[in-house]
Formats: sequence, structure tokens, C-alpha cells
Amino acid sequence: HDGHTAMLLAAAKHLSRHRNFDGTVYLVFQPAEEGGGGAREMIKDGLFDKFPMEAIFGAHNWPGMDVGHVAVKPGPCFASSNEFKITIRGKGSHAALPHNGIDPVPVACQMVQAFQTIITRNKRPIDAGVISVTMIHAGEATNVVPDSCVIEGTVRTFTLDVLDMIERRMQEVAEHTCAAFGAQCEFVFARNYPPTINHDAETAFFRRVAAEVAGHANVLDFEPTMGSEDFSYFLQAKPGCYFLIGNGDGAHRSLGHGEGPCMLHTPSYDSNDDLIPLGATLRVRLAQGRAEISADLLAGSRDTILAEFYERALADQPAGVRRVIEDELLTESGYRE
Repeated sequence: HDGHTAMLLAAAKHLSRHRNFDGTVYLVFQPAEEGGGGAREMIKDGLFDKFPMEAIFGAHNWPGMDVGHVAVKPGPCFASSNEFKITIRGKGSHAALPHNGIDPVPVACQMVQAFQTIITRNKRPIDAGVISVTMIHAGEATNVVPDSCVIEGTVRTFTLDVLDMIERRMQEVAEHTCAAFGAQCEFVFARNYPPTINHDAETAFFRRVAAEVAGHANVLDFEPTMGSEDFSYFLQAKPGCYFLIGNGDGAHRSLGHGEGPCMLHTPSYDSNDDLIPLGATLRVRLAQGRAEISADLLAGSRDTILAEFYERALADQPAGVRRVIEDELLTESGYRE
């Protein structure tokens, strides 16, 4: 995050000194990306009301990708992040007399196994979804059947339809499994970050800019990751694009920093300062290029104006509807609206 901030500050310094663009550029320094939903909170605080903008762009450094490379893809690129907590309430007993109680541990074991059938049998094979049970807590003594057992974990998907299905089926499986064993179930499912979905037009624009800055051969496609990113909230509110900048393999690290893999969320990670010029330049050119597009639209011909609106709104409309909208757009008041 320090590296990302440095890139944006470098872009801010250049743009404020040169101002060789026609328009307004806002630079968003967002807090609480790691689990705090900072993007969501900024929007609640009126980010886009106080600072109206046409599009928004963001980036993340990416370990394992060569320095000098950038990667992007249209559509879903990061998954949604969701958490669940299931409390199984049984009846404690002495371990030598299990028939006197209701053991929640085998209920939990049965439940965890059954959850994976949601992925393999309820979800379409071509849809992405992951259920990860990461914590099971029960008992405090070896000779006591515990009263309860708690299961926690995460669910990740690229679409809300798949997420809706997984949440519904997990609750059904949890409640009916508990009922089959005579136990009680408390099911809590918290939706954290939505999927990060890049907009087609802004992604294509970024590709053009990145090719100019880094070279066509250094602009890569990347496979969607089941990790999550709260930039998704911005992309739900505004057209935009989220892209990756290669951080290298860790060879840049100084001695004593750490010899483990230079991966995100590890003690041996280190942001590569060599990325700062590339990251800053991309942001400067995005701002300049976007301002050029806006200026062209404001002073543009019929074809220029309609091409932009076709891409955004009209492509799938019936011909009659398109003609009505075109006629309205070509009036000064209609265009402003």
C-alpha cells in the first residue's frame, strides 16, 4: 500500500506541475482496503457527490509478474469475499458415555464434507466458486463431549447468482444436518466485498494507454483470481478498470529483508520501488488520455458523440429506440442531459 501511495503521489506531483490536460483529475487515497471496506465507506461519505467523475482507475502490484509488465482483463477479475460462522449446539456428556449427549463434532464433520457437494453438484461446472472451511473449534478436555462446535470460513464467487445459491444451500445443509443429529444450528453469513468487474470500454482504453507506455508485448492478460478487492465498490458506482503491475520475483530485496517468497501478505514481501515510475506514468497518461476523450466529446461531431454513447448505452437497443435517443442527443439540451 505504501508503494501504491507513492505511485499516486508521483502522478499528483507531475500533473500539478504541468497541468497539460483539459479537465479535472481527482486522486483517491483510500483507507482501510484490507477488510475495512474503505471504498464503500468513502462512497457512503459522498465521494462521487463531492467529486463527480466520469471514470475511475486503480492498480495493485503483483508479485511473480516481471517488472515492466502490466496485466488487465475485462469483466470479472477478482472474486467476492464472504464469511460464514456456524454454531452447532449439541449436549455435552462424559466421553465414556456419549449416548447421554449430542456430540456436535461428528455433525461438523458431516457438514464440512456436505458443503463441497454444493460446489460439485449444485453449481454449474463452468461457474467459479470456492467454499473454504478454515476454522473448527470445539471442546477443551479430552474426556468431555463438548456442548458446541463452531465452524468458520469463506466463500468466494465471481457472480451474485452463484453467491446467492451457495449461501442458500449452505444454510439448508447446515440446518438439516443439525436436525438429523438432534442438534441446533445458528447460521450467520456475512457478505464483505463484491466481485471486482472491469468495464469493457475503460479496459480497452487502459490497454491502449498501457501499450503506449510499456509496449504492446508487456501488456498481458491475466487469469481471474479468487482473491478479493474492495475497488469493486468503486466499479459498481462508476465505469472503470483495475489493473496489475508486475512486482518481480523478489530479487530486488536487500540482504536481511527476508529470504522467503516475495508474495502478498507474507513477512518476506517487499514493494519494488522500480515500479514507481511506471505506475506513476500510467496514471498520468490515463488522466491525460481520458481528458482528451472528454474534450473530443464536448467539441465533437455527430459521429464522435454517437460512437461514445453507442458503446455505453445504445448497442442493444431496437433501431426505433436508437433513432429517438440519437435525435435527442443531437440537441444541445439533450446532450447536456
